[in-house]
Order: sequence, then C-alpha cells, then structure tokens
Amino acid sequence: MEIGISTASFFTKVQTEKTFEYIKNFGASVCEVFLSSFCEYEGILADEIIKNRCVDVHSIHTLTNQFEPELFSLNPRANADALCIFKKVLNTGKKLGANYYTFHGATRLKKINYNFDYDRLGRIVNNLIEIAQSYDICLSYETVHWAYFNEPQYYINLKKKVPNLKATLDIKQIMQANGDYREFLKAIGNDLTTVHLCDYDEDRKLYIPGKGKFDFVELFKRLLDLGFNGSCLMEVYPQGYSTFEQLKESYNYLLECLDKAKK
Repeated sequence: MEIGISTASFFTKVQTEKTFEYIKNFGASVCEVFLSSFCEYEGILADEIIKNRCVDVHSIHTLTNQFEPELFSLNPRANADALCIFKKVLNTGKKLGANYYTFHGATRLKKINYNFDYDRLGRIVNNLIEIAQSYDICLSYETVHWAYFNEPQYYINLKKKVPNLKATLDIKQIMQANGDYREFLKAIGNDLTTVHLCDYDEDRKLYIPGKGKFDFVELFKRLLDLGFNGSCLMEVYPQGYSTFEQLKESYNYLLECLDKAKK
C-alpha cells in the first residue's frame, strides 16, 4: 500500500501537465491524473500531459459528469458520443501507463427513491469494463454521494451482474452521502483498487489531511487487515489550502499515519 496524490488537488491552481513536478518534489512516486476538461482527453494538451509525466500513474479520472452519465443514456446518439469520449480518455490513460480508470458513473439528479434495473446496468458496466480492458485499464467504480454508487447495497447488487467489478473508496464522498466507510469496505472487500483521502470535522467541513478529525490510522489499519495493496491518493479541493507547503505537510502527515498503522 502506498500514499500518492491526485492532480485534482491542484485543480485551478496548476495546469494538469505541470502538476507532476510538484508531486515528485513532495516525495510522492504515484499519482492519479485528473483530466479536467475535454481538451485534455486527446490532442496537444493530452500529449503535453503524457510528455511531462515523471511519477507513476495509478489511475485516471475525469471531471464530475462531463460525459459519464450519458454512457447510461437511452438516447443512442448521446450514448455513442459518450462512448467515443470514453475511449479517448482510455487511450490517453494507456499512454500515461495508468492501471485504473476511476469512474463516477450515472448521477442521481432527482431527490427520489431510485429503483435500479440491475440487469440493464450490468450489461452497460460489463461492456465498459471490456472496453477499458482493451486499453489495458481496469474500470474502478467510485463511491460518490451524487451518483448511483452512494450506498453499499448498490455495489452488492451490481456485483451480482458484474463479476469483474472493482471499486474506489472516497472518504469525503461517503461522509457527504451520510455513510460509514466501514460498511462500504465490507461490501467492496478485495475488489478495492483505490482510496481517495480527504479530511473533515464533526460539522462536515472539508480539510486537507491532518487538519480535520478523520482517523486515518484506523482507516489504514483496516486496509492493511484487508490485505489492500493499492494506492491511497490524497484528493483535496484547492480551497482547502493556501500554500503548496501546506499540501506537502499534509502528504507527510499521511505517511506518518501509515507508519503508525503498520506498528
């Protein structure tokens, strides 16, 4: 298990292609590349991101709901467009050497009780997994409070239809979904590939790790007990810190927590 940093932590402060040097200088050797706009999915900017990579890329990620919800669309044209974009992202991910695609999936836009058609969802996700595999990338479904996977039972039900399903555990997103990450871990088990790390307090305010109340030592102990051997990636919002030195200190704090968990 290793601690890394998502380039999303630099969103709006540093352009994606320039984040790698910061991550390397912090001492991290692995990252998640957050492709923040369509222009980064292919072409000149994608090539620049690929060229500047100087740390290992565990996974790729895209901005919120730019196209992923349309992968579930009943509109064949919208679906075809989304699949085309999906493949462009995967192609850039392969060139970056990414092992995983961190996937938000479809959104819960309405405040209603959703009755999911797991047969249909299973067919869609199985197809997406097969497409990702053709680029040597594994699809990893993320816990997101505004998306379908915001409760453990969703994963349990979908897994019955998608045997090769994998997952990403996002700590802050689970809190925002009023969930308990421990229950998500039980549902995901050995399917876990990636963990997104952020801190928060009892008032649900978000912080960079070390400035809130979240118990990272307990989390790391649970992950070690699970036999988790993937990447735990610091993914924080840019408004959560003022200087890059604060971000570096937060990364070092996570390393200290991991050391304590191993003792």
